[in-house]
Amino acid sequence: MLTEATVIAPEGHGYPHTPGIYTQEQIDAWKPVVEAVKAKGTVFFLQLWHTGRASHQDYQPNGKAPMSSSALAASGTVYTPKGAKEYPVPRAMTTEEIARVVDEFRQAARNSLDAGFDGVEIHSANGYILDQFLKESVNKRTDQYGGSIANRCRFTLEVVDAVAAEVGGDRVGIRISPFGGFLDADDSHPYALHTYLLEELNKRDIAYVHFIEPRDPSSKGVGSPLAVHDWQHKEHNLDVFRHAYKGTFIAAGGHTRNSGIEALEKNHADLICYGRIYLANPDLVHRFAIDAPLNKYDRDTFYIQDQVVGYTDYPSLDEVENSKKA
Repeated sequence: MLTEATVIAPEGHGYPHTPGIYTQEQIDAWKPVVEAVKAKGTVFFLQLWHTGRASHQDYQPNGKAPMSSSALAASGTVYTPKGAKEYPVPRAMTTEEIARVVDEFRQAARNSLDAGFDGVEIHSANGYILDQFLKESVNKRTDQYGGSIANRCRFTLEVVDAVAAEVGGDRVGIRISPFGGFLDADDSHPYALHTYLLEELNKRDIAYVHFIEPRDPSSKGVGSPLAVHDWQHKEHNLDVFRHAYKGTFIAAGGHTRNSGIEALEKNHADLICYGRIYLANPDLVHRFAIDAPLNKYDRDTFYIQDQVVGYTDYPSLDEVENSKKA
């Protein structure tokens, strides 16, 4: 099990009501959650997150501009505590700030284990801070963190090294989105970029890599994925990365029960990750085991601030059956 993206430092916020893991109060608040989840018999990792430029001064300490690889604003709208606004121009991080954020990831990993988690997943996807260094559409730097593929991967690998040194590589995963384009994070050579990254990760013996499947180009990483029967999409697919990486490989994005089984049988991945349908089906594992019908998820309730609606109000299969009998 993975948590939702969890912010590693005050400057990492960019969305309303998102959780953090950088204060003692947050660590203590996570403890009963972790205890309850692990009591069900699962391994539980926390996803470490920093939004970078996908933020606004309204979220930032002292109203500073958010940080990124370069002083280049994302297109679109950010929802702040004071209403919807355009993404601002961020400040390009200094090397000292990069080192500080690396250490914030390290400390957040330690905090996660203190809260009881089994490990952490580094969020290096979907146009957030690490992806803002990886992708050439965002990273316009000319120093050791920009330009070549090796330079653009440097920040991410420094984070991986720091986190693994703190909690052990066997407790560290990383999430990667080679194709999505969300928050304008694109690259003209996605295979070369992410194959290099995987070759470096092969040297580090971490727990796993977690890749996001290609999606409909019009979705920009947030809408419908490619048709589930087409996870081996001929234009883009994860097979190159699957073969490049020597450790545990997780694939996520739009899979059904049957497509997940097929993907495993064809060695497309070692594990298949489910999000939306798991949210809508609290007993998804049981439903998969007996091939039962699934609840349909309601996208309109995703990420709303209500603590019940859309999160804990989907019925189990037993509740569905009992309601039919009633």
